[in-house]
Amino acid sequence: MKSVLLNAFGRSQLGRGEVKKLRASGRVPATIYGRQTKPLNLELIGKELSDLIHHSHSENILVDLAVDQVKHLALVQEVQHHPLSGKVLHVDFHQVSPTEKVTVMVPVESSGEAVGVKTGGGVLEHVLHRIKVRALPKDLPEQIVVDVTALEVGKSIHLSELKAPEGVEILGDKKVTVISVAMPKTEVEVAAETAEGAAPAAGDVEMTKEKKEDGTTGDKTPTKAAAGDKKADAKAAPAGDKKAAASSEKKK
Repeated sequence: MKSVLLNAFGRSQLGRGEVKKLRASGRVPATIYGRQTKPLNLELIGKELSDLIHHSHSENILVDLAVDQVKHLALVQEVQHHPLSGKVLHVDFHQVSPTEKVTVMVPVESSGEAVGVKTGGGVLEHVLHRIKVRALPKDLPEQIVVDVTALEVGKSIHLSELKAPEGVEILGDKKVTVISVAMPKTEVEVAAETAEGAAPAAGDVEMTKEKKEDGTTGDKTPTKAAAGDKKADAKAAPAGDKKAAASSEKKK
């Protein structure tokens, strides 16, 4: 990966209001970290940064960060974007040594049209979109390109089959699938998976209570209505008996 010159300036504005004004003026706040140097607060020219990101395959960018006529070799560590506008809000840089290997995540892209898609009716599936690599800063790839032309239906390309650029080591489980070609799922299969996902997990117990005629539930616990009925019966019975007795005496 070739380093790109990027101008930066020391930044003293740290408060939220001051940073907001900084962004409004077309500048982007940034910070550079390193094992051998203390964190340094910076500001970048927004247009220069946007052009740099726009022309890169990923946000793994190696820069020669020029700060007050002093250059710092650094990797773009993290770019924070506005959730709605997509504008860059903040950038973190990680200072690196040209003689020490670094580990980064690199995007995986496919090239060509898989024969399993072209003639077999299959669907190309990107299982792994980024992989971890280790290399000297100058040898870091912006992306790993995988030729899928010979990939047939039911076949896969695993991590062990990727060809790393010279000086680059691909890290991770070599058996992991990166790209595959599979037949498209039928409506029945999709419906079955949906139903399976909605069904209760094994071992779950669903409690169901059925109200019985005697006012109790299936778990033998009296319901509120049943308890209320019993109390009502206890109060109503004596009153009913007295009225019946009085009526009988009048008839006599």
